[in-house]
Amino acid sequence: MPNSPLLEVVVSSAKSAIAAAEGGAQRLELCVNLAEGGISPSTLLVKGVREAVEISIRVMVRPRPGNFCYTEEEMETMRAEIQQAQVLGANGVVLGILHPDKSIDVERTKELVSLAYPLSVTFHRAFDETPDPFLALEDVIKTGADVLLTSGRESSAVKGIELIRELVERAEKRIRILAGAGVNESNARMLLRETGVQELHVATGVQKGGETDSTLVNRLFHSINNEPGID
Repeated sequence: MPNSPLLEVVVSSAKSAIAAAEGGAQRLELCVNLAEGGISPSTLLVKGVREAVEISIRVMVRPRPGNFCYTEEEMETMRAEIQQAQVLGANGVVLGILHPDKSIDVERTKELVSLAYPLSVTFHRAFDETPDPFLALEDVIKTGADVLLTSGRESSAVKGIELIRELVERAEKRIRILAGAGVNESNARMLLRETGVQELHVATGVQKGGETDSTLVNRLFHSINNEPGID
């Protein structure tokens, strides 16, 4: 592969952030309540993680679990969380808004992307709920987000491999596709090879006892770079 693949690890504590960084992660997604798909972390947690690690941090901006249709009050919360992420030194944010019919809410998502500038923006797996993934891809590109996280609308990236491959092809480098869900040491290299993505997103696959394990991250990191890891 022409470029080294990027490994993003989901963390919900400073301890996990440190372990992920030590293991070789190049970027973190910081959120809490992983069982609900992740929601916004507290200001204190963002501050603590930023002080603990030097690698890139993208902060989840999702005020509650459940659907991705937000009231104006919730939008105000999201705006405030974005501004707080900027103040605290985050490198990016992770967000996404849908209409009630589950199509991409381009206008309101674009507003948040613009507010976040110059932070990078990942459009999260709300994408996987959209009825037409190719129309949704074009809509996400219109929002100005620079990364799209997807499992290919399946329960795992391996099951969604064909759609992920087509999304990469259709994106034509206008947005980077980040493959996530069920990524682990045994399938990561294959996902890179078969889809053409250059970024992988991993959560529970590198955890022990609910916390990120640096050895598991390191083994995954070296696996995707086709190198021996540490024991």
